[in-house]
Amino acid sequence: MAEYSSVQKGALKLKGAGNISAGKKKNKKDKELKRLEKQVLTTSTDEETTKKAYVDKRTPAQLAFDKIQEKRQMERILNKASKTHKRRVEEFNRHLDTLTEHYDIPKVSWTK
Repeated sequence: MAEYSSVQKGALKLKGAGNISAGKKKNKKDKELKRLEKQVLTTSTDEETTKKAYVDKRTPAQLAFDKIQEKRQMERILNKASKTHKRRVEEFNRHLDTLTEHYDIPKVSWTK
């Protein structure tokens, strides 16, 4: 145990670091909360107090994504609404006719 007697104990001392206070770090959440509070206060003073103020927390990328998703959903709905059930069944049957016999279910019989 004598070889361990010269070991330095305690925190590491970095060169040029000086005296660093162990105070509270500022993080993005604090800044975001302050910004949202300010936004709520400005919207609440602008609007009537009877209405609840809605704060949109989405980023511009999220807003663009939601807008495109809604547009694509509307296109799908319009595409499906343009065909009748009878027409859809006819197209499906035509598609099945074009497939090879590889996809057919083989007959299984014990007495052949």
